[in-house]
Amino acid sequence: MAIGPTPHRPPAPDAGLLHKVRSLLAKAESTSFPEEAEALTAKAQQLMDRHAIDQAMLGSDEAVGRPEGRTLLVETPYARPKFQLLSAVARANRCRAVWSTRSRVATVIGFPDDQATVEVLYTSLLVQATRAMLQAGRSAQQRSRGFRHAFLTAYAVRIGQRLQAAADATAAEAARRHGTGLLPVLRDRDDQVEQAVGEAFPDLRSLRVSVSDPAGVRAGRAAADRARLGGGEVVGRVRRLGR
Repeated sequence: MAIGPTPHRPPAPDAGLLHKVRSLLAKAESTSFPEEAEALTAKAQQLMDRHAIDQAMLGSDEAVGRPEGRTLLVETPYARPKFQLLSAVARANRCRAVWSTRSRVATVIGFPDDQATVEVLYTSLLVQATRAMLQAGRSAQQRSRGFRHAFLTAYAVRIGQRLQAAADATAAEAARRHGTGLLPVLRDRDDQVEQAVGEAFPDLRSLRVSVSDPAGVRAGRAAADRARLGGGEVVGRVRRLGR
């Protein structure tokens, strides 16, 4: 799905860069050490972020393209927390995710390079989240639907925070490298994405995601960040189609 005319298809991300990113994420998926997985995923985020920022600073429409929509299937079970993970990854990469609860199809709206980052990272993080959830399920209670829903929701929230921190650090580094011209460029891209979302989906409504299993919350947060955090309710607000 394209939003608006796209007469020039921007070049795909550098093949060497994609190889590095996929290698980092493959290691993150295979390691049994959560801290290592988090570090490798953050490194992949930063590599793709630097590439996207450098492309934006070229100042060429042909180089960076225009905001587009890319559809992804959000599979059951636990579709809502899975979409929340996708939405968190999208926001950390200057995109927005919109979800149709009827069709289970999500649309990621953003610039092509940013979309590529979202798709690659989301796919890898979903593998990591599922593996961590299964590893946490030692008892019948930990294998319940409520526990797993809470686990994945808390995981999505915390991973989103970590990815955003990595993205902010990369932007700060890029600002030192590119100077004062970077912030207006990034702000303009954000405005274009928001405008594209409004034009494509004028009737959006908020989707409330809540959980109430404290053990699932604790386990999900611990899987995303090894700190010992308390339980309680996690509530996030994400966008869905108004239908």
